[in-house]
Amino acid sequence: MATAPSVSYSMTVRLEVPASGTAVSLLTGAVESHGGSVTGLDVTASGHEKLRIDVTIAATSTAHAEEIVEQLRGIEGVTLGKVSDRTFLMHLGGKIEMQSKHPIRNRDDLSMIYTPGVARVCMAIAENPEDARRLTIKRNTVAVVTDGSAVLGLGNIGPMAAMPVMEGKAALFKRFADIDAWPLCLDTQDTDEIVAIVKAIAPGFAGINLEDISAPRCFEIEARLREALDIPVFHDDQHGTAIVVLAALTNALRVTSKAIENIRVVMSGAGAAGTAILKLLIAAGLKNAVVADIHGVVHAGREDLVDAAPGSALRWIADNTNPEGLTGTLKEAVRGADVFIGVSAPNVINGDDVAGMAEGAIVFALANPDPEVDPAVARQTAAVVATGRSDFPNQINNVLVFPGVFRGLLDAQSRTVNTDMMIAAAKALADVVTEDELNPNYIVPSVFNDKVAGAVAGAVREAAKAAGAAAGPAS
Repeated sequence: MATAPSVSYSMTVRLEVPASGTAVSLLTGAVESHGGSVTGLDVTASGHEKLRIDVTIAATSTAHAEEIVEQLRGIEGVTLGKVSDRTFLMHLGGKIEMQSKHPIRNRDDLSMIYTPGVARVCMAIAENPEDARRLTIKRNTVAVVTDGSAVLGLGNIGPMAAMPVMEGKAALFKRFADIDAWPLCLDTQDTDEIVAIVKAIAPGFAGINLEDISAPRCFEIEARLREALDIPVFHDDQHGTAIVVLAALTNALRVTSKAIENIRVVMSGAGAAGTAILKLLIAAGLKNAVVADIHGVVHAGREDLVDAAPGSALRWIADNTNPEGLTGTLKEAVRGADVFIGVSAPNVINGDDVAGMAEGAIVFALANPDPEVDPAVARQTAAVVATGRSDFPNQINNVLVFPGVFRGLLDAQSRTVNTDMMIAAAKALADVVTEDELNPNYIVPSVFNDKVAGAVAGAVREAAKAAGAAAGPAS
């Protein structure tokens, strides 16, 4: 699938060009003829003979950007100056910082913020530990925890290389829900050690957001932490994705006039995200789901599953899906299906497979950056298509969910997060798209829709109270 120039590969090139003649048009022509896009052109200095120009260019990859720069270097009369990668510049020194909420202007301020006045607050918390939610940052703080074992589409790159992603996650928490989140990148991939570390740091946080931890370890880590801690533990790769998928499917079914209990869903991918999506859809009323992994359709009689442990994720899928007992390949399973959901790998199905689905087919091809089927091809026959990409309509993006979910959990002082809260979040997100707005290319709202976080937070807060998980109103 062809990739369009993206701001992710954006750079600014400083050039000196002759003040007269066709140099400027040659610059833009060189960029565009080599597949780039000029997104900005600023004259930063001017003289009788020379212009200094900063040209901002979007490319499709790092290598593509370097090729474009070499083309600019070769234009007669043009002198190449500094080349700045805009994405790297944004990350210089990190993307988040800590700020004091109160100025420290004099001795009185120092005495109350720190010693000796702080001792009184410490003793109040020692006498009543619940006061930590009221008198410390705990009331509005989330830990974003990773071991760097399953980062984005990058795989096991380790904790240090994972830090930019976790910083970005923290920045999104602040931007969309005014939550203070801190990235904690752990230099271990041992399940027991991760559980012990998170338990040890938990007193300083009101919630734990697990991120980019590989399956199947992520299942055990989350389950053990939920059992051990009195604050909510939410693995966003599982549950954030599942909530957005349920919201998007809710509205896609409204578009196609189908009901969740009457459809057949075929899913490609049985990892963390796929399993969580499946469980949430079943809890929301789905009766007929078929899952395929790299070995084909998951079913109880499959050779590699006959002796699988009953508690294993894949065995759970075999025992709770595929009521018709289908076997064979993903392509065979998808014939006649109402919905395809992909959380796996690029190009596992094609246009013919989509055309062979039921009338009013729904296709969620969520692999990033290259989806399970070319969205443009899928749209030729499917009624609704969604992807994980920002350059196609209907982006399934976790940022639609996790800020609002945690805002609601923190506001309720919830001690846990459960399925009812996640279904409430999905319903609230779906309802942000009004009947007048709903169409095949708009089944989920924009991440910048200012109603999203508040709607999700309110629904989660009320669900937490209804479940008896809330400790009481924050004060």
